[in-house]
Amino acid sequence: MKKFSAIVIAAGRGKRMRSKTAKALHPVAGRPLLWYMVSLAGRVADARVVVIIGHQAERVRAFLEQSKAEFEPFDVALQPDQLGTGHAVQQARAALLPNGKAVSRHCLILNADTPLLSRATVERLLTRHEKAKATLTFLSTDLPDPRGYGRVVRDPKGHVLKVVEEADATRAERAIHEVNAGTYVVETSFLFKALARVRADNAQGEYYLTDVVGLAVAGGHRVAGLKVADSSECIGVNTRAHLAVVEEAMRHRIRARWLEKGVTMLDPRTTFIDETVTIGADTVLYPGVTLEGQTAIGADCVIRSHVRVRNSVVGNAVTIEDSSVADSAVIEDQATLGPFAHVRPGSVLRKQSKVGNFVELKNTELGPGSKANHLTYLGDTTVGKRVNIGAGAITCNYDGYKKDRTTIEDEAFIGSDAQLIAPVRVGKGAVVGSGSTITEDVPAGALALSRSPQVTKEEWAARRRVDNSKKS
Repeated sequence: MKKFSAIVIAAGRGKRMRSKTAKALHPVAGRPLLWYMVSLAGRVADARVVVIIGHQAERVRAFLEQSKAEFEPFDVALQPDQLGTGHAVQQARAALLPNGKAVSRHCLILNADTPLLSRATVERLLTRHEKAKATLTFLSTDLPDPRGYGRVVRDPKGHVLKVVEEADATRAERAIHEVNAGTYVVETSFLFKALARVRADNAQGEYYLTDVVGLAVAGGHRVAGLKVADSSECIGVNTRAHLAVVEEAMRHRIRARWLEKGVTMLDPRTTFIDETVTIGADTVLYPGVTLEGQTAIGADCVIRSHVRVRNSVVGNAVTIEDSSVADSAVIEDQATLGPFAHVRPGSVLRKQSKVGNFVELKNTELGPGSKANHLTYLGDTTVGKRVNIGAGAITCNYDGYKKDRTTIEDEAFIGSDAQLIAPVRVGKGAVVGSGSTITEDVPAGALALSRSPQVTKEEWAARRRVDNSKKS
């Protein structure tokens, strides 16, 4: 028989969140709360993992299905009516006691709303449970302000008597500072026998999982506890205020991890890095940098202040100047972006290319060594190698009904304020004169102009000044 199965309770509505979104799906550092706990369960359990869903079950199930490649195999059980944590755990019976035979000797029970709980702490809990030969072991911590948590009631010798929910606690019990963290390890066979005896005769009319502690004590079973010194690990997200506290703590952990791996942050407090992001060594992050989603930053990069990079791949030795945005883009080695540049989805900056001040790219490939330095829009464009695009140049990709591509081949030169009306191709080494509107393909090596002839009227400005002075 395997040692540990796991249950993750993710069925609750989270009324105090005051949200249209199920509590388990609220994000922390770029991941839903539920992700952290399902991931943790999969890493520590050697038997089945069961996720209990209920409120907004289809949305939660869809997230689990979308993310299943990241997790160890797991089962999903439905709690159609949210009748308390004890009732939620009962829904795992079919998965963990098929044909009445337990799939594991012990069962780890986790709540989806405690994302700061670490693997090290859970492994200590499992070890404590085995060494104590306990029927039930639970996690607790001391809080200066224990409001909102169940209290751990002990006898004068320190033995656990019960865990009482705050709504049912006496005045003396509410003065206790040791609180239940909601994480348990229980002998699987005992767990479901005890749950069958739990009643909803309490202030909230729910089936409390905490009642299993009292039943174990009353039955003469050994109950052990593990008190966590770092109480932040036990924070349960019940309100937006809790969510903010957990978000800050998680981001602090993430920053600490990357600092340890050789990333420089000039002001870590203002640097925001999602849990999903990776960063290479010797990269420097200036104040106000935000790295989001499935973003990978290479080594030796410099990312200056107020830059936002989302779902993008950034190569090695890339420089991103101040106040630039890259979204769902690829920026290859030694490229330069910004300041005040916007690289939109589908865009690729090849090696040693440069995108400068107030330049916007959308679904555009800028070839190796090519430059678009100033005030340019390139939409649905393929740019070859060593192309220079002048200030204010635009590829006009939309005619009001459909979008077309523009192709600029290697070593072409696009003059300032030129407009290329897609679909159009500028051949290799061709030159487009400044201020031109190009509607037809330009052959390789050609010069294309579409300007009105310049008219110069000698002495016109001088005469006008004289006339105006007489009128005044």
